[in-house]
Amino acid sequence: MDSSRSYVAEAFSPTAATRAYCGAADADAIEARITALLSALTPAEKVDLMHGHTLGLVEHTWEVPGNEAHRIPGLHMLDGPRGLSAFTQGEATAFPVAMMRGATWDPSLERRVGEAIAEEVRSVGVDVLLAPTMNILRHPRWGRAQETYSEDTHHLGSMAVAFIEGVQSRGVLASAKHFAANSIEDSRHRVDVRVDERTLREVYLPHFRRAVVDARVASVMSAYNKVNGDWSDQSAHLLRDVLRGEWGFAGFVESDWILGTHGDVESVRAGLDIEMPIGLHFERLTSRIEQGEISEREIDVSLRRILRAQLCYGLDARARVADDPTRRLTPEHLSLAREVARRGMVLLRNEASRGAPALPLDAATLRRLVVLGRNADVENLGDHGSSNVRSAQVVTALEGLRARAGAGITVTHLSGDALDEAGQRAVREADAVVVVTGLQAGDEGEAEVGAGDREGLELPSGEVGLIRAAAALNERVVVVLEGGAAILTRGWRDEVEAVVMAFYPGAQGGSALAEVLFGDAAPSGRLPFSIPEREADLPGFDNRSDAVTYGYFHGYRHLAREGVPAAHAFGSGLSYTTFAYSELALSATTVRAGQSFTASVTVTNRGAVRAIETPQLYVTARGSRVERSPRDLRSFAQVELAPGASARVTLTVRVDDLAYWDAATSAWVLEPIAYDVIVAPDAAAEGLRTTVRAE
Repeated sequence: MDSSRSYVAEAFSPTAATRAYCGAADADAIEARITALLSALTPAEKVDLMHGHTLGLVEHTWEVPGNEAHRIPGLHMLDGPRGLSAFTQGEATAFPVAMMRGATWDPSLERRVGEAIAEEVRSVGVDVLLAPTMNILRHPRWGRAQETYSEDTHHLGSMAVAFIEGVQSRGVLASAKHFAANSIEDSRHRVDVRVDERTLREVYLPHFRRAVVDARVASVMSAYNKVNGDWSDQSAHLLRDVLRGEWGFAGFVESDWILGTHGDVESVRAGLDIEMPIGLHFERLTSRIEQGEISEREIDVSLRRILRAQLCYGLDARARVADDPTRRLTPEHLSLAREVARRGMVLLRNEASRGAPALPLDAATLRRLVVLGRNADVENLGDHGSSNVRSAQVVTALEGLRARAGAGITVTHLSGDALDEAGQRAVREADAVVVVTGLQAGDEGEAEVGAGDREGLELPSGEVGLIRAAAALNERVVVVLEGGAAILTRGWRDEVEAVVMAFYPGAQGGSALAEVLFGDAAPSGRLPFSIPEREADLPGFDNRSDAVTYGYFHGYRHLAREGVPAAHAFGSGLSYTTFAYSELALSATTVRAGQSFTASVTVTNRGAVRAIETPQLYVTARGSRVERSPRDLRSFAQVELAPGASARVTLTVRVDDLAYWDAATSAWVLEPIAYDVIVAPDAAAEGLRTTVRAE
């Protein structure tokens, strides 16, 4: 420490945003302590707190060093969108990928997942979890589609907020990533995403705003790509004007790894606080201060955010665990992984076979079951990139089906994508055939450390041939699709009796699949994306060009605008029962900005099976002065009903969510017009309709 130093940092009075960020902690005392630290630390000591120091992990984490002399704990970061990162070489609970968790449409369940993952990563000393990935699924060919939740901003925001709340309730700082407009892998280090301000505000930013305003997320990770000509880490518009200025974000922004920082002074002034995992650029900041290119007070702005996060979360007052394997792979966490996988299975098709629906399988009458497909007997957990998890407790589809079938049912597994004479005979004589197919880590994932973007949306041709061969021999064929996002079913689905979307279902996926197929639980998953008939029905996907344009429409909003029906609509999913909606009513017919209103609807289970239904509320703006989507999701809820039971379900809408962004005035505009309120089981269903007017 320089004893001759007379620097005095500027005092800071807590704001409403910084108090909210700190929660129950004493914000006044913390800000006063930060001011004292900023006065005591030298410029070099400050810069040391602004970047990681090693490319690899140190004791299971990427470390941003602290300062022992000043009792500054530093930060310990690690990936974990679906569990403790495999980079640690340790084993942990592999949860279903986020897209499958999105398919549960259950924020309360996702909050529990956040809690569990936080507990497991804390077992190796992590205090910053680099999750959730919350970029919009603009196109299903995106390699990291599996890491996010949805193609819709409202649905994505609801799930991400729940995850963040769960993580941070366990004393771990969550990181909302990748800010912003990041949904391409192969060109992610060079692509300039060009997007008009209205599209940016309405489609690509609202879920991040909810992470900041509703969940008080502790940190944000900037993206690799450019947005409208500026690298994300140097976008003052995104980091300074929007994130901090408009949303009041009080935490720190860290860069994406290695190639995510593109300068020193420019990045700091734009709003980047920490360069990870080493200071390729930020280590020059000390000399920049000495040369007068940036002032120490500017550095203090970033340091205050970094220190606030550490002190508000009490990192200086708690012992850091080096490694406690007893807190990982616990029975409770494995049970939760199984529950999530069960809840996320989406039944896409279930036609009659021998006079009854193909599913569920009846264990009382089933005697011979044949299992085929490339994913039947493999541990198919998802991408091998930064989201990868190692687990010793993985149940494959085949293992799950065999365990559930028991001694009374012969389960025959046939490998390969072709049937020899013996295989044909086994398929022909089976009471049912299950083809477990879809994608693997070699087909999609994070660029550089994984497979990158998908080449197309079709199944491998050999798997399609296997499905058709089985369908020609047996009249009860169930196809199970695994993968991160949409897989085309056109061309073969009409030849089979049932189709289930199983995503990458995690360590207990095989058991969950068996429970759903055998009817131990009615499927309740709903698609968090649209599955088109053809890839050409979607906006184009360009992962080669140096610049791309993101339009206002994609997914179900694009299909509705073009009048093109989806093969399987956003929000859709079958059950082993049917539901009816009736008696739609609003709490108000005239509303104003800043208010909320509710829609209530009676949901009735018309079948003989207890099940969960997910009513969804969509809004259509009548006579808007700007082009709007034919439908926008604005609320959803769930209800579990016994056979024949009814319940009143309430869906809440924030009136401000009816507004559009006016680029001319740089403001949200709530038009005084009528808005159709549609409550339906998916984005394409007619549903029930009423009207509310904004004043």
